[in-house]
Amino acid sequence: MSPQPRSDVAKQRAEPPPTGGLPARARDWLPGRSDLTAELARFLGVERALLSCSGTAALVAALDALKARAPARRKVIIPAYTCPLVAIAVVHCGLEPILCDLLPDSFDLEPEQLAQLCSNATLAVVPTHFGGRVSDIATAVRIAHAQGAWVIEDAAQALGATIDGHSVGLTGDIGFFSLAVGKGMTLFEGGVLISRDEALLNACDQQLHQQQHPSRWSHKLGGLLWDGRRTAELIAYTLAYRPRLLNWAYAREVRRALAEGDLVAAAGDDFSRQIPLHRVGYLRRRAGSSALQRLPEWLSQCYQQAQQRLPLLRAINGVTVLSDSPRAPAAQGTWPVVIVLLPNQAIRDWVLHRSWGKGLGTSLMFVHALPDYECYRDIFAAEEGEQAPNARRLAQRMLVISNSPWLDQPRFEQLCVLLHRATSEARELPATA
Repeated sequence: MSPQPRSDVAKQRAEPPPTGGLPARARDWLPGRSDLTAELARFLGVERALLSCSGTAALVAALDALKARAPARRKVIIPAYTCPLVAIAVVHCGLEPILCDLLPDSFDLEPEQLAQLCSNATLAVVPTHFGGRVSDIATAVRIAHAQGAWVIEDAAQALGATIDGHSVGLTGDIGFFSLAVGKGMTLFEGGVLISRDEALLNACDQQLHQQQHPSRWSHKLGGLLWDGRRTAELIAYTLAYRPRLLNWAYAREVRRALAEGDLVAAAGDDFSRQIPLHRVGYLRRRAGSSALQRLPEWLSQCYQQAQQRLPLLRAINGVTVLSDSPRAPAAQGTWPVVIVLLPNQAIRDWVLHRSWGKGLGTSLMFVHALPDYECYRDIFAAEEGEQAPNARRLAQRMLVISNSPWLDQPRFEQLCVLLHRATSEARELPATA
């Protein structure tokens, strides 16, 4: 094992962010002309892109647009391991989420189960690109289209990733991205919708217009208050997103949740069922337009760092690094994080206990497979968890490592030493700290 522990690493107090999110700059707030949607369209290589107040709001608009086209279809197939907000959005639209398992050690939907689940009652299938890793969308499209269903490509965590030279989000019928904190360029909260089908994009645009221009004055006022809140949060992000201040802005709450044994809160998986729907105001659009100019260089920097660090992780016996799907042609993902699988949950939990919130850049993407969250138990039938063993095993073994440049090489090497010890000495490791 090449990396060696550094005694001075533990003394460092600076907390790296959990992902390689693009830092905001004070100059982003300077006044000027901007057209964020046009600039996003150019960045994504499409003629037109739509802006929403969140990735969840974008998904809601896509689902409502499809529901208006096929009101008899009420089922939406989603991965059994994904962000709980996806299921919340489906329920918000009055539709039924149906869970599909994943292939072993993969983010790709299990094709045989997907084919069994798809029927003339299926409105949409929602395959997902996780943590910048590109998933197999073409198989989902083939299976869904055979039943007359659409594919909504969840690229919330993959802004800038490509398949065969084209942006992710374009293989399916509709694609959406998140501009939330930690997902590349951010508006603190925001979303983007794209589609090759102009009619579908227009239908989504109509739904977004209803979200952003409600008829009732109380809803208009609520939208203004939400945008004001998000603007204040983005200003705070601009000020606090730096290594020393992240101890206060991020790590303190994570450590508190971990001390209470609340992994769901520590991972930020305790989402509200209420989905804010409102317009993104000028100030955040202007700040996002400025930040977007720096995004390509930032993504390149994160890619180069990942390529330098991946060999160290792959050299550790028992550590599996998740890559882009081999079923996605010429896939080129982004690298906000590096995702690894450990041999079993006990080893993963041992590493997590000694690293999360302690300056080594580890975290969990989502704590559980969807049926295993107590707080969302009412959404899913109990037996659905038994039908998704691969998704459950993925959740139990996954560890996410920040790819922020602020996770410096000494601390990354310290984490590698910890992983090496965990996998090589598993039988002798104590159960707790």
